[in-house]
Amino acid sequence: MTKRPIFVFVHGTHSSGASWLDLVNELTLRGHRAVAVDLPGHGARGFFPHAYQAPQDVRGLATEPSPLADLTLDDYVDHVIRVVRRAHQLGPVILVGASQGGVTVSRVGNAVPELLERVVYTSAYCCVDLPSMAEYFATPENSESLVDQVTKALAGDPATLGVARVNWRTADLDLIAGIKQCLADDFTDEAMHNLLNHFQPDEPIAIPASDARGHADTWGRIPRTYIRFTEDRLIPPALQDRFIAEADRLTPDNPTDVHNVPAPHAGPMSRPELVQIFETLGA
Repeated sequence: MTKRPIFVFVHGTHSSGASWLDLVNELTLRGHRAVAVDLPGHGARGFFPHAYQAPQDVRGLATEPSPLADLTLDDYVDHVIRVVRRAHQLGPVILVGASQGGVTVSRVGNAVPELLERVVYTSAYCCVDLPSMAEYFATPENSESLVDQVTKALAGDPATLGVARVNWRTADLDLIAGIKQCLADDFTDEAMHNLLNHFQPDEPIAIPASDARGHADTWGRIPRTYIRFTEDRLIPPALQDRFIAEADRLTPDNPTDVHNVPAPHAGPMSRPELVQIFETLGA
């Protein structure tokens, strides 16, 4: 009897495996196998500066050191490879990344293509022609990104701290409104409040600048799915389309399986359309 694939979900920046929890639970209840990864420094082992807690010490938040400053994309990749190796002992593995998680997915695909049944990008960065996320930031396809609405909430100097520290617990209603517009425009205020309280403040600045190109002879031979979020204001649909086009030019004999979901960047990942796509991929 053929074993069903095991989904391994990788979260995006300032997030954790909890972002996938509702989707993982639903897939599990439907008979699928899935695990959500906490990348190093995230989730149960995440770091929350003392100055981040209420009442906030805004001045201290700008200077408090972060253990995440020393983390690199290699750390993320090595961690996910260990999870993939364990999962592969039980059956085929489908590796899924959201947002920044896509760069980890690509690098894992370069390293262990033989362990992966499929890679899936859920409105995620998928570097091909350009080496890093950071280089895609300056492309015309990214011109409509509202990421500046999020970076307005940065605390401290990223170059000094070694992390991009976002004050998701800001009391500035204008900042919160801008973040909502960028990440979760159709969320209710209550859902947005919940989302902000699931984010983590720190993310290593090394990740966006790291080489994360998928290579044709390794990553390029793995079947590939891209789930476009058509209402995304962080990674605009035009940039998502560029990722798909570049990947297909690199591997014309292995075209991308593309799906469209009318969702903002933050999903949520439990949307019925997403559940159905993953259920079909896991059949």
